[in-house]
Amino acid sequence: MIKLTVNGKSRSVDVEPEMPLLWVLRDVLDVKGPKFGCGIAQCGACTVHVNGEPVRSCSFPVSAAAGKRVVTIEGLAPRGRVHPVQKAWIDHEVPQCGYCQGGQILVAAALLKKNPDPSDKDIDEAMTNICRCGSYARIRAAIHAAAKKKA
Repeated sequence: MIKLTVNGKSRSVDVEPEMPLLWVLRDVLDVKGPKFGCGIAQCGACTVHVNGEPVRSCSFPVSAAAGKRVVTIEGLAPRGRVHPVQKAWIDHEVPQCGYCQGGQILVAAALLKKNPDPSDKDIDEAMTNICRCGSYARIRAAIHAAAKKKA
């Protein structure tokens, strides 16, 4: 059994240690926010936080998450609240298709936690997730807006 905490709840899973965290979340624990995009840790649709750091869960073995805190988009703002980054995303109408947005938001939230007033260059360096719809300008504007609200 592998023990981890997902969105604040202790969970134990009986899976192979090398199973990607993404599959454990989606197929074993029924947490559907992280998406499968590329399977090679390039696109970022599968991004989750592990102990506060953004991780591409499609290539991250569940054994590496053992004993750690995993947060998905569903757990970013507990108890029905909206995280400042989520609010900025809504206000700036960032999503188009929405497929990548959970991962994008988690990366942005981690960036603002480390750097509460990022420059455009800081944002460009941190936001390596791919948005096939090309909403990068709105993503940047939303991150700046969330920073002003002290995300």
